[in-house]
Amino acid sequence: MNIGILTGGGDCPGLNAAIRSVYYRAKEYGYKTIGIFHGWKGMLNEGRSEKITEEKVENIFDLGGTFLGSSRTNPYKTPEGPKEVLKKFKEYKLDALIAIGGEDTLGVAGKLYNDFKLPVVGIPKTIDHDVMGTEYTIGFDSALNTGAEAIDRLHTTAKSHEQSFIVEVMGRHAGWLTLRAGIAGGAHIILIPEKPYDIRKVFETINKRKKEGKHTLLAVSEGVEPPKQLQEKKDDFGHVILTNRGLAYAFKEVIDKECKTEVRVMVLGHMLRGGKPTAYDRVMASRVGSIAVDFLKEKKFGMLTAVQGGEITPFPLTEVIGKYKTVSDQEYRLLQSLFEGDVL
Repeated sequence: MNIGILTGGGDCPGLNAAIRSVYYRAKEYGYKTIGIFHGWKGMLNEGRSEKITEEKVENIFDLGGTFLGSSRTNPYKTPEGPKEVLKKFKEYKLDALIAIGGEDTLGVAGKLYNDFKLPVVGIPKTIDHDVMGTEYTIGFDSALNTGAEAIDRLHTTAKSHEQSFIVEVMGRHAGWLTLRAGIAGGAHIILIPEKPYDIRKVFETINKRKKEGKHTLLAVSEGVEPPKQLQEKKDDFGHVILTNRGLAYAFKEVIDKECKTEVRVMVLGHMLRGGKPTAYDRVMASRVGSIAVDFLKEKKFGMLTAVQGGEITPFPLTEVIGKYKTVSDQEYRLLQSLFEGDVL
């Protein structure tokens, strides 16, 4: 069997560990692994592939990013796109395909299986932690540790100068990363896309702490509705792209004005995707990568290597299309008591 493997969407720590695991499990079964470069772009007319060797993957388990490269290319954006994927599948002489990515990348995989019965298996990857059907996504734990440390570090300088900060954290549709990094880092206010907020209460909390000689750290997901409308553009998947100044600066504008202060802004951005994977991500990425090959061997096509109750189980890719796993009310209520003030 010739197995193709691609990584789509935003990069993150742990992807190389998963690719490495796929290679070694495939080798165990006598299969060949073909690397597809730059996500779904690699499965279109100008795509590129290369046979993966042990020399390429032997020592990449601790490296961040993905040596296969990535992109946000959506084959379904044009009528010819899906046909190009099928053509490349044959051109590369593939028998099956493993797609590693978030809802967008996995959604394409689900559509290709649904429309053409393409023999594909998906592996969940996103620092947003918002893929349906799974408790684990590659990269989330590493990004969480980076985010928590960044927020934690800001406390010392913020306290020294009685200076408030707005920390913008990635998370377009779900607030898992902001919520957990905010709690772990001791943020005083946490705003996530799932929960509406009262900007007046944000002002009240900041003013109250300011009078007490305290700093305020506000952690906000990039997907939170801004207090003031910004100019917007959309990417291939229809997601809003904020202007260069971004969401945090929209909050700064209204907070500076209403609270008669000057808050600082820290946009964590792509730093959350960078660096080495945590031990947990290395282990879990290796597990889901290995099981993905097992799924192909067992002809469990159209399935996601979902982690449920700590075990890896097949979950239909068609159930991932256009859906997001968002923060539950139960988790939010349990952690809400740790927030500084009620801003909801």
